[in-house]
Amino acid sequence: MSMPLDDMDAGGVAAHRAVSGITQTLDTVFLQLLKQGLEHFMPPAQVELLTPVAYTDELVVTGQDSPPGVIEFDWLGYQYRVSRPDGFTGAQIRMVKSIGRVLSIRYRLAFHPVLAAESGHLFRGLPEDRYVSAFLDSSAYRDLEQAAGTPDRIAGAIEVLRLSALTTDENRRISTGVILFGSQPDACHELPSLPDGALRYTSDLTSTRSFYRLSDGLKTVALVNQEGLLVELVDVEEWARPFRDFELPAPVAARYEFHSRATLCGGHICMILTAYGEIKVFAGGAQVFTFRGGTWHFANTAECYRLWNEAIPNESTAQRLFAVALNLAEDRRGALFVVLDDATAVHQLISAEDLLRTDPSHGDASLVKRRFHYLLRDQDALRLSSSVLESVARIDGAIVLDLDGNLLSFGAILQNSIAGASVPGEGSRTAAAVAASHFGAVLKVSEDGMVSYFRNGQCLWEL
Repeated sequence: MSMPLDDMDAGGVAAHRAVSGITQTLDTVFLQLLKQGLEHFMPPAQVELLTPVAYTDELVVTGQDSPPGVIEFDWLGYQYRVSRPDGFTGAQIRMVKSIGRVLSIRYRLAFHPVLAAESGHLFRGLPEDRYVSAFLDSSAYRDLEQAAGTPDRIAGAIEVLRLSALTTDENRRISTGVILFGSQPDACHELPSLPDGALRYTSDLTSTRSFYRLSDGLKTVALVNQEGLLVELVDVEEWARPFRDFELPAPVAARYEFHSRATLCGGHICMILTAYGEIKVFAGGAQVFTFRGGTWHFANTAECYRLWNEAIPNESTAQRLFAVALNLAEDRRGALFVVLDDATAVHQLISAEDLLRTDPSHGDASLVKRRFHYLLRDQDALRLSSSVLESVARIDGAIVLDLDGNLLSFGAILQNSIAGASVPGEGSRTAAAVAASHFGAVLKVSEDGMVSYFRNGQCLWEL
């Protein structure tokens, strides 16, 4: 005789699973979902099923003494191991727990048919949307009854933006955005009182064309309360003004500075749909996720910037180059920045005629290529304004600098046959980035909006 899940202790649940005819199939399905979720957000993660352990319906990370690049956890009566060659950041470990939290709720619903019948909203949209939601705010997935009875406002907002991305307004792609009011203290903002007739911020709104003209995502966004109701329209710059003097966790593209600052306090979450059809998610003062090309990308800009900054002793130079690269990516402009560990290695990487400090009177053959060098000779990344640096970076070739940010060359054609830099199936900019990364730190900006960091022949991250 079965009993309600809420009336069972751990042993009772385990016994219930043991006599259930669907247990083996269900376990197999959820293991596959777990693997897919981990591989989606943390490629190339590998998931192994180890030995049976005491049953727990919450994912519990164990193995504090595990080797680098390994996470071990218990879940649903088994021990698992996840390994990743590049290791795991704190945010990635949090993502592992978030995936487990969502799947645990769904698994438990299989043994609670009454609640399962009321929980259709938990299975709407992509599973990855739920993992993103649990990462941003785990409260919606801590309790079975709460999860079943309360719509997930974050996943609901993602669905709004995703459907909006499929729509055009007067032959223009939609851009829009929303701030989800947080549950943490914020001395600078008070939640507006609930207006009469307030609508729930769900996909139903997308059936009304005028909805898309209420906010453009860049200057104005919708404000949604903790219950998921649309309560106000706000100017992003005004909302972020109290935090204008706060330090951000990482540089950000100029057009999204206010979106980042808007989430510095209070636990607020900002999500926008860009005119390129991307969904960008900001929390804690930084961009944390991007939905691009039908896939979620774990855009942990704070961690990416930390790795980049470790390679550049001059933090001001690191900030300037990182921000310029993000701006170029938003404009869909390709570029390549190379910061050499040893400036003398520049002669191994580019030809003499591309060097800014070459004697300008050296022969007529190379004069045409060097005729504009005088404009940037003896300049550095900080003395040049960001807009000028962005313009120069758009010239075909690479910008090459030393560790102090001094410009050694711009528009340089790199020798990409060094150190086994051949990258089958990749473009010339990637091949050049791989080659140059044997001599220093490299930021590659792609015309599809991606920024990648290369070091020692390896791509360490992509944004």
